[in-house]
Amino acid sequence: MATQQYRIVSAEDSEIHGEPHIEGSRVTVQDVHARVEKRGLAPGRVAERYNLDIADIYEALAYYHNNPDEMRRVEKRHERAATEARKRSSLTPPDN
Repeated sequence: MATQQYRIVSAEDSEIHGEPHIEGSRVTVQDVHARVEKRGLAPGRVAERYNLDIADIYEALAYYHNNPDEMRRVEKRHERAATEARKRSSLTPPDN
């Protein structure tokens, strides 16, 4: 029987801002989720963009959904950082 090698580095073991990411790349699970499930990009397109195997993209999505507590912590950290950056910036986005 073949043994599956998973390529997701957990947040605990990650050196990329403490975020789970695809091993051998700087592509985070959060980024893959945002591009595929929030922005609606095709998994194949995301894989091409980052020069990854499509299996890596699906594995990142599976990791996102299999680790909801960890991913909520990552998302909250992103929200806090964005809020802090807005407070420190004198720039404001243009009105649409």
